[in-house]
Amino acid sequence: MVSDREKLAASDFQRQREQLVERELRMLGIRDEAVLRAMRSVPREDFVAEEMREFTYRNAPLEIGLGQTISQPLIVAHMAEALEIGPEDRVLEIGAGSGYAAAVLAQIAKEVFTIERHRELSDLATERLSRLGYANVHVLWGDGTLGWPDEAPFDAIVVAAGSPRVPPALLEQLRIGGRLVIPVGQQEDAQQLMRVIRREENDYEYEELGAVRFVPLIGEAAWPAEEEGNPPPANSPPANSPPASSRTAVRTDRPRPSLPDLIREVAEPISSIESADLEPLLKRIGDARIVLIGEASHGTSEFYRIRAIITQSLIEQRSFDFVAVEADWPDAYRIHDFVTHRQRAEPHEWEAFSRFPTWMWRNEEVLDFIHWLREFNLSRPSREQRVGFYGLDLYSLFTSIHRVLEYLDDVDPQAAAIARTRYGCLTPWESDPAIYGQAALSGRYRSCEEEAVKMLRELSARQAEAAMRNGEDLFDAQLNARLVADAEQYYRIMYYGANESWNHRDTHMYETLESLLQRYGPDSKAVVWEHNSHLGNAAATQFGKYGQINIGQLCREAYGSQVYAIGQGTDHGTVAAASEWEGAMQFKKVRPSHPDSYERLMHLAEIEAFFLPLSSSSHPQLTSALAARRLERAIGVIYRPESERLSHYFDASLPGQFDEWIWFDETSAVHPLTTEQLAEHESSHPFATFDR
Repeated sequence: MVSDREKLAASDFQRQREQLVERELRMLGIRDEAVLRAMRSVPREDFVAEEMREFTYRNAPLEIGLGQTISQPLIVAHMAEALEIGPEDRVLEIGAGSGYAAAVLAQIAKEVFTIERHRELSDLATERLSRLGYANVHVLWGDGTLGWPDEAPFDAIVVAAGSPRVPPALLEQLRIGGRLVIPVGQQEDAQQLMRVIRREENDYEYEELGAVRFVPLIGEAAWPAEEEGNPPPANSPPANSPPASSRTAVRTDRPRPSLPDLIREVAEPISSIESADLEPLLKRIGDARIVLIGEASHGTSEFYRIRAIITQSLIEQRSFDFVAVEADWPDAYRIHDFVTHRQRAEPHEWEAFSRFPTWMWRNEEVLDFIHWLREFNLSRPSREQRVGFYGLDLYSLFTSIHRVLEYLDDVDPQAAAIARTRYGCLTPWESDPAIYGQAALSGRYRSCEEEAVKMLRELSARQAEAAMRNGEDLFDAQLNARLVADAEQYYRIMYYGANESWNHRDTHMYETLESLLQRYGPDSKAVVWEHNSHLGNAAATQFGKYGQINIGQLCREAYGSQVYAIGQGTDHGTVAAASEWEGAMQFKKVRPSHPDSYERLMHLAEIEAFFLPLSSSSHPQLTSALAARRLERAIGVIYRPESERLSHYFDASLPGQFDEWIWFDETSAVHPLTTEQLAEHESSHPFATFDR
């Protein structure tokens, strides 16, 4: 009997499969509806190992053992489309692998014959295809370069490995009018995808479809077995890269040898973070109203420290008004109260930054900046002129509900009673709000959207109170009410897909930033601290091509040249991160950067730390060269080095994302604040349990 959990997982995979077809394959040029239907029908998750299932519908190849891979979905679709298969065709595949491509072909063709040289893979593919009901697929263990003469001729032949030549046996087994698609190249790590059409008995038409890279085809008529397993060059593109002509985001070019030299020439070295010369950077920032300072991980000390130093200079020399960070509004507001010396009538009887990941903001690096900002604000003559500290994120659904109720209890007990009734719709889900979204989506529980929106509207209409009462308290309550409404929607739409929930979250963060800018006035200035993936313009990444937006893109679209975006990166070191959501924090080693990444280019410049201007570089040649898409690493609160290529790299154009890049070749983990360390600080510390 299939459990509810298994049904939910199957439904989620189906949704991901639909998104892969519509948002990637179709957008990247696959037009054959039969191929798209097949890609939509075959459960790729059943053809990969259990530990790789979470990556099933990323458009990337996955390892299946024995040095082999399951091709990325785009290349499977592209090759199937190039075969021009009809419903009565008999197809031969060389390189069964997991059996996935054969299953796709079997959805279109009458019969599929597939050969695999590895006995273990052949047996697994046979069992898997049989279990899934693909009765029209036949698997043979043998040398694929010799074809399957007993079943010839074939209407179409496809080869899923790179060969130095087209094997003669395959040409002979192709019927007149048949199509053969095969990667061909004299190097094991680079090929041209060729389509061969047999026009007459001895007349073959050859067509190049684009550059690709496959594992080598081993056999009597291809690469000899003793050469199997030779590693590809360090700067080669990822395995099974799709053809360049298919407009895919994966590169097939090699980094220019002169690029590290150009980086070295343009880079402004950082001898130490504390003594870094920021004047050239401040000059480039100029009169920007919004400065976005990113990070390549949520647990790297150097990223936090240089960001704090830059922010201090912007506050002291350029009169920036507030700092907005990727943290929940009520938790960050505790820091805001502390740094602006604001005394509340009643203490907050809850602990700030207590949810996962606690180390992201509750660490010594942030604490040092908080103490500096608190001291700096003493020089401001009034609280209204003091520099604020705010959170932009939306995960504090129930803390924000409690903050709204606290405000209304003080100013309007009758409204507080109404609010408790309305928010009571969400109360049963306080331990796990994600379950609320699942229940509302499935129809097992009604949506609480109407109640949350009503409270937001009513609090937003209370502008008159600002003149009679503390306008800051009202503003705090209004932002918490907005967070509740947006968080309720976030947990409902998170099951629709990654793009929908990501876009909703970043839109909320942008709108919160907008509210702060409006509150501080038309000349206000903001520094924003978030991950690179939020602040680097999404339009310049692979995610942007598929409809994902972020706060960096929204800021750029609204404020144009008034925005200055800074990203950060590293090659190796240590990082504070977990292995899974809600998992324990660990100090993990960061693996040296991927050969095809921007990080590797920076590492090859052989400078320990530097600023690299991008939008205002003195060498336009460098910016132009860096614009070619490459891999970029992103480590969040979770780091999985064992699957780093799939988990932590994405395709991007660095100068399209950022105006500036800060590089630290070797980095170290942040220093989390433990309970014992908290006790050593004064009782009014914002990370403490109570404010006094």
